[in-house]
Amino acid sequence: MIEITYKGDTIKTENIKVVDLLKDEINNCQAIACRFNNEVKSLSYELTQNGKIELIDMSDRDGRRVYIRGLVYILTKAFSELYPNAKTEINYQLSNSMLCEVVDENVTDEMIENINKKVAEIIEKDIPIIKKEMSKSEAKAFYDIEKNEKGRLQIEYGKKDVVSLYYCEDYYNYFYGVMPISTGFAKIYEIVKYHSGILIRYPSKKDITKLPEFKENKKLLETLDEYEELHETLHVQTLYKLNRIIKKNKIKEYILLDEALHEKKLAAIADDIVKREKVKVILIAGPSSSGKTTFAQRLGIQLRLNGLKPVTLSVDNYFVERADNPKDENGEYDFECIEAIDTKLFNDHLLKLLNGEEIDVPTFDFEVGTKRYNGEKLRLKDDQILVIEGIHCLNDKLTPLISKEQKYKIYISCLTVLNMDYNNRISTTDSRLIRRIVRDSQFRGYKALHTLNMWESVNKGEEKNIFPFQEQADSMFNSSLIYELAVLKDYALPLLKEIDNTNPAYSEARKLISMLEYFESVPEEYVPKNSLLREFLGGSIFYNN
Repeated sequence: MIEITYKGDTIKTENIKVVDLLKDEINNCQAIACRFNNEVKSLSYELTQNGKIELIDMSDRDGRRVYIRGLVYILTKAFSELYPNAKTEINYQLSNSMLCEVVDENVTDEMIENINKKVAEIIEKDIPIIKKEMSKSEAKAFYDIEKNEKGRLQIEYGKKDVVSLYYCEDYYNYFYGVMPISTGFAKIYEIVKYHSGILIRYPSKKDITKLPEFKENKKLLETLDEYEELHETLHVQTLYKLNRIIKKNKIKEYILLDEALHEKKLAAIADDIVKREKVKVILIAGPSSSGKTTFAQRLGIQLRLNGLKPVTLSVDNYFVERADNPKDENGEYDFECIEAIDTKLFNDHLLKLLNGEEIDVPTFDFEVGTKRYNGEKLRLKDDQILVIEGIHCLNDKLTPLISKEQKYKIYISCLTVLNMDYNNRISTTDSRLIRRIVRDSQFRGYKALHTLNMWESVNKGEEKNIFPFQEQADSMFNSSLIYELAVLKDYALPLLKEIDNTNPAYSEARKLISMLEYFESVPEEYVPKNSLLREFLGGSIFYNN
């Protein structure tokens, strides 16, 4: 007998699958997966030891991932039945949706209609999705017969002795993570034609009962397409291909190409700023761990080549007095809202600088919660340009008194275009989180557990204060590097492995570990000293670290 704890109660049972133990509960709460001892498991997982179980639905971040993964699986099954010669590729995650490209087939209204009917049919039949395992030797023989790449990355992965595939009737595919136990889970979704491909839409985590309004992000999509096309030209769209390049000891060439792409884009942004002769204020914003600091330094070099000298003004010195700082719903000071900034004083100083006047630059004393004036003066010369970085820089409420033609807004983010394989993408948020884990350990003395525990709060702030304004940017800069996770891997893995299954953060740590372990390692010394990646590793030419 084993003892299973569920909602504080202890259930004594023999070995049993989760779906059989908690069948009524699963149906009532529409659970899609579970966490057993803080590790995400399928509802078909067999319980063989004592532990604590928690059912999860789409409102949970892990449940949401399972839901999306299952939708993509159903879509690929529908395509295999209707258009067997077409190859589907998951490109990017957009606004509560996944963008899927169809290779060798034109996406037509008729195709969308046919796919929608087939997907609805698959969901209505509620077909079991079964995980099957085989040895690597069996898998090699299997793939030699089948002649496809579904899950082929597993064969070259040395940590496991078995290869897993998910079967639904006679259709199979591999997905990196837990899957729903059957196709009937998909209650709310939409499949539409979009951007020469197919958009799979699903509910937001804020309301799992309906589809939210779709918000187009044309500039973001254009930036993603630009990087996707470049890496297609280099034939590095998937981790499988990246690993082969690393194994053949050709990665140095690709590092130089990737870094050259950054430099080329930086130069183009600087040229665009110079063309707009009235621009005197550059505003930079982006989510956590996007590399904003190094970006600003490298942009400054390009501006100097164009005859402009950048001068930095920190928004962090313009907080309102502590007594005037708004509080959040928990009664804590909300330092991230726009009202926490003394926009009146900030704009007054900006106007004076733009008019050639001198200002007394404040320094905010965070311990006391007040501005102090220590004699620092600033006057903007004719060949100087202000560079300002902060979470609200794309929001016009920060600079309402500054005319549009005097401002140049830049959105920067780590927009990952590398996929595990054609149906399994690497999350942009996960890439930023790994950067943050390494940086927090290297320079702030924080363990991975600390970073993971505060990450959800960081994301909430980004969703409220940064992402809604990204389309207002004059330029977007993708700070991702195709090789970066292969370098960060050896730093992040030991930190993540310190977290054991007694901690709620274990499921997130395991997800990141499982993904990183598929990467072949790239030595840190291969990373150029001026690389944006050095902001997280150390050894940057721009800083004393």
